[in-house]
Amino acid sequence: MTDTASRRRGRRTRTESAGTRDRILSVAREEFSQRGYEKTSVRGIAKAAGVDPALVHHYFGTKEQVFEAAIEVAFAPALNAPEAFAEGSPAEVGERLTRFIFGIWENPTTRTPLLAIVRSAVNNEAAAAVFRRLVASQLLRRIASQLDLPDAELRAELAAAQLVGCAMLRYVIKVEPLVSADIEQVIARVAPVVQGHLTSP
Repeated sequence: MTDTASRRRGRRTRTESAGTRDRILSVAREEFSQRGYEKTSVRGIAKAAGVDPALVHHYFGTKEQVFEAAIEVAFAPALNAPEAFAEGSPAEVGERLTRFIFGIWENPTTRTPLLAIVRSAVNNEAAAAVFRRLVASQLLRRIASQLDLPDAELRAELAAAQLVGCAMLRYVIKVEPLVSADIEQVIARVAPVVQGHLTSP
């Protein structure tokens, strides 16, 4: 085989491998969304993706690691929150962050995978551990790093608790009248509380 042919074969193999990995990840997100963490298995993901279970383990490792890779992609929009947090006046950071997070939940495209993540985390400790690790390392610490205060991590966590709690009641548990309230009204009520957690003395 010539060097040129070998290079072409190598590129084709890498492309096929990337395509297989992406297909497994896409199927995994769908399986976790529909079945939740406990009812999803590596064997089921492999069958739906048309591959051997050993290949799923090869690319991702354990079921927990597959879940983490799947939700990281689904959670990606929320990971842009620190950028939204950093823009503009510090006096408006609570509203910017609140509007950004609720914007993700209000969008059906981004809400569906988030619902699957939250439901899995609520019902399974392994899924909850993955969710905590992702939120802590990639979201809360990045927000805290932008607060020039000694208790920055606690402030970031309290702000997140406010937003996650409201999202749980509105989109997951669906408690009235919160679920039917106009989103602008919700933002107007929640944003000052988030602002207080982040910047008040």
